[in-house]
Amino acid sequence: MSENLNKNQPLIEVKNLKEYFDISVGPMKTKPLKAVDDVSFTINKGETLGLVGESGCGKTTVGRTILHLYKPTGGEVWYNGKQIKTKQDIQEFRKKATMVFQDPYSSLNPRMTVADIIGEPLDVHKMYKTKEERRERILELMSHVGLNSEHAARYAHEFSGGQRQRIGIARALAVNPDFIVCDEPVSALDVSIQAQVINMFDDLQKKLGLTYLFIAHDLLVVRHISDRIAVMYLGKMVELAPADQIYDRPLHPYSKSLLSAVPIPDPKIARANQRIVLSGDIPSPLNAPSGCPFRTRCAYASEQCAATMPPFREVEPGRFVACHRVEEINDLKG
Repeated sequence: MSENLNKNQPLIEVKNLKEYFDISVGPMKTKPLKAVDDVSFTINKGETLGLVGESGCGKTTVGRTILHLYKPTGGEVWYNGKQIKTKQDIQEFRKKATMVFQDPYSSLNPRMTVADIIGEPLDVHKMYKTKEERRERILELMSHVGLNSEHAARYAHEFSGGQRQRIGIARALAVNPDFIVCDEPVSALDVSIQAQVINMFDDLQKKLGLTYLFIAHDLLVVRHISDRIAVMYLGKMVELAPADQIYDRPLHPYSKSLLSAVPIPDPKIARANQRIVLSGDIPSPLNAPSGCPFRTRCAYASEQCAATMPPFREVEPGRFVACHRVEEINDLKG
C-alpha cells in the first residue's frame, strides 16, 4: 500500500465533472448527450461512497470518467491532492485506481486462463522481476478472494457467476490499488451469492485499506456497504449524505421516491409505509427539461424550478441537496 497518503486529504476529489457524448440526430448533425453534467464530490481515504439512481442516470459514466476510460468533457479529477491531467498522470493513477465491472461473463477473456487474467495488470505495469514472483502474487490474490490454487489453470467459462466476479476482483487488486470503482458488481449475481461478495468487499477494505466508489441501483446493497450515499438523476447529483441519514430522512423529492420503493421485511411497517409513485417517464438526456431535471416528475415543482437549475448546496452539516424548495418541503430552518 502507498504510505504517502495524507490522512486529512480526500483521496478522490471530483470537481464539476462533465461527460458529453455527441449523438447523431440527422445528416451531418449531432447533439450532445449530457451523461454526466457538473457533478462534484469527494471520497475520503478508507471510505465507501455509494452512488445510486435509475438506469441511464449516468452512474457508470461517472466511474469510468474518473478513471479516464472516457476522456472528461470538462471538470477535474484529483487523486491524493494532485490533479490528473497528463498521460503520465493517468498512467500513474491507473496503478492506484482500478475497476470491478458489472458483468462477470463479458468482462473476462474466454481465451485466457484464470492465472493470465489476474496476472495481466502485473504484465502491463511490469510489477514482477521473475516468473516465480508473478506466480506467487497471482496465488496470493486468488487466496484473497477465496479461490483455490488449482483454479489457476482453468478458464472463466468453467466457473459460476459468483466465482467469475471473484476473478474480476482479484484482477482489480493485482496492482495493489488504493481506490476501486465497483460498477454494480453484484447486480448480475444470484441473491444468495450477492451477500458473500458484498461481505468480501467489506473484508478486503478492512484488510487492505481500500477506498470504494460503489455504484448500484439496489438500495439495500448500497446501505449495507456505504458510509455516504450520493443520488443521481439524469446526469446530475441531487443529494449526498451519510448513509443512515439518507435512509432515515431523505430530503430531495427524488430520494424520497427511491427510498419509498425499498422493500421492508416487516408487513405492518410495510403497509404503513406510503409508496411515492412518480408520474411520467424519465426524460431523455438528449432533451432534458429546462431548470431542474426532475421537475417534470416532481409534485413540488414551481416556476422557479423550470427557470433555473437549483445549486447543489449544503443544507445541513455534511448534507448536500439540489432543490429550490428543500427547506419548505422538509420544514428545515433555512
